[in-house]
Amino acid sequence: MSAEFDTLSALALRGMVARREVSPVELTRRALDRAIATQPTLNAFFVILEEEAMAAARVAEDAVMTGAPLGLIHGLPFSAKDLMAVKGAPYASGSRAMAHNIAEVDAPAVERAKAQGGILIGKTTTSEFGCKPIGDSPLTGITRNPWNLAMTPGGSSAGAAASVAAGITPFALGTDGGGSIRIPCAFSGLSGLKGQFGRVPVWPTSATPTLAHVGPIARSMADAALLFSAVAGHDRRDPFTVAGPVPDVMGAAQASVAGIRVAYSPTFGYARPAPEVIAATDRAARTFEALGCHVEEVDEVFDTDPADLWTAEFYAGVGTRLRDVLENRRELLDPAVADILMPALGQEMKSYYASVFARYALREKMRLFFERYDLLISPVLPVSALEAGRNLPKGLEDRNLVSWVFYTYPFNLTGQPAGAVCAGLSPQGMPIGLQIVGRSYCEDDVVRAAAAFERAQPPGYNRPPAGA
Repeated sequence: MSAEFDTLSALALRGMVARREVSPVELTRRALDRAIATQPTLNAFFVILEEEAMAAARVAEDAVMTGAPLGLIHGLPFSAKDLMAVKGAPYASGSRAMAHNIAEVDAPAVERAKAQGGILIGKTTTSEFGCKPIGDSPLTGITRNPWNLAMTPGGSSAGAAASVAAGITPFALGTDGGGSIRIPCAFSGLSGLKGQFGRVPVWPTSATPTLAHVGPIARSMADAALLFSAVAGHDRRDPFTVAGPVPDVMGAAQASVAGIRVAYSPTFGYARPAPEVIAATDRAARTFEALGCHVEEVDEVFDTDPADLWTAEFYAGVGTRLRDVLENRRELLDPAVADILMPALGQEMKSYYASVFARYALREKMRLFFERYDLLISPVLPVSALEAGRNLPKGLEDRNLVSWVFYTYPFNLTGQPAGAVCAGLSPQGMPIGLQIVGRSYCEDDVVRAAAAFERAQPPGYNRPPAGA
């Protein structure tokens, strides 16, 4: 197998497997070898499940050779972030406090991906309990970006993004409680989809159950739509899951965007983006105009920055889950994470519920906003790159661990579908992310716009330099 297999799309590989042009065993062996070989440089994996993956690949190959019905992602390697349960595998959530925890079940998305023929090769790295949008934790160390090893791939789905960008697997399962799929996609030149809240079941219960999403990270939105289709749908174990039909996102990935009403907001009214970010997203807005969309620039989307609403919910949830560790074994935690969890635990009930009701008001404001528009586009991040090991970009030291991101957490509060694609490269050669937000329950609109935008770009525009 040549190096071209490391950059082929999941859709192309799926067809090759079905036609017996490449075997699941070959694909899995190559993915495992790449994962092992890049650990010293990228550090994308928390645990590599070599024996289990090869056994599953042989079963998948037997199905191909005997003419059995094939699943939606049959024979394709994938990974799952360490905030997700994989039966029999370590389940540490990026924390030394959980280092010896072993999952007793597969998370529903993992279970469904396997049932559709996917081959799980390992669990990828995350910041501790997903509390930072970058790629390090005291348990696993620093995960690095294939575009530039001095930089973070973003997080908290850090290893998932690094491994997909490096060509280890064609796609991966990540989680998103405040932007943790979209952020690493932006820093790593990838495409990702946070579906409608509850569209993909989250179980066992997350530390942030009203914010958490599971979704795909891939090298194109069409590939992300493939994995999303394999894992989305109602599951009674998650009481928040949507009971209605899953939109046809695979069909949407081939559809025209002519006539779509698009709001473009460079700042939402409060963000502080770098000039190269604005330049890239301005170009993206013009691309949508050229594709036949009606694009209108909107300076102010929100009355105020909803960061405090998100912080009150997210960090209080994680802090409650880790209260015993915070109070008795604080030295096990990332110091920056411990510092931000303690104040969240100190909230009074009156203050907390004021945030809850403000969050419902925010949802209503967005519902009314999307009566005028089909989509909202914006940057994903205010910067194009961040040095590995740093918690905050230069010039944004006044923000907290997540609020410097600005653009992603509002849509965990509202629950709307939101995706990320590569908008282009900075003058320094690093990817810049474009966020696409849809109306509630309309993942197909997000996918349609993202895939159309990608088709309008030069081939390989979001591919990192060789040698990761």
